[in-house]
Amino acid sequence: MNEPAPSNGFDFNQPTIISLLYLGSFLTGISGLVGVVLAHVWQGENADNWAASHFSYLIRTFWIGLIASVVLFVTIIGIPLLILPAIWVGVRSVMSLVKAQKHEPMPDPKTLLF
Repeated sequence: MNEPAPSNGFDFNQPTIISLLYLGSFLTGISGLVGVVLAHVWQGENADNWAASHFSYLIRTFWIGLIASVVLFVTIIGIPLLILPAIWVGVRSVMSLVKAQKHEPMPDPKTLLF
């Protein structure tokens, strides 16, 4: 597919929307769920390689962040550490947001690192 010419404005492409929903979940608590649903739906529809890498990256970010948070919460002793998965999700969302604005793929969507 032909990529649109880069603009000087903010590009609300699909990976950007998902990243913003993830970041918005720090305020709303629920928008991350909307983001992961959209990521799953759009993953099957999108033919752009750069966007496909973002969907994989963002889907993994949501599920790993959720599992890590639940495990830390259930162990009770890990409750003070709940900030760590939140930081991890936040950093990964911002990284995806920055690359999505440039229409660049995520270098390694399956990594646990940033």
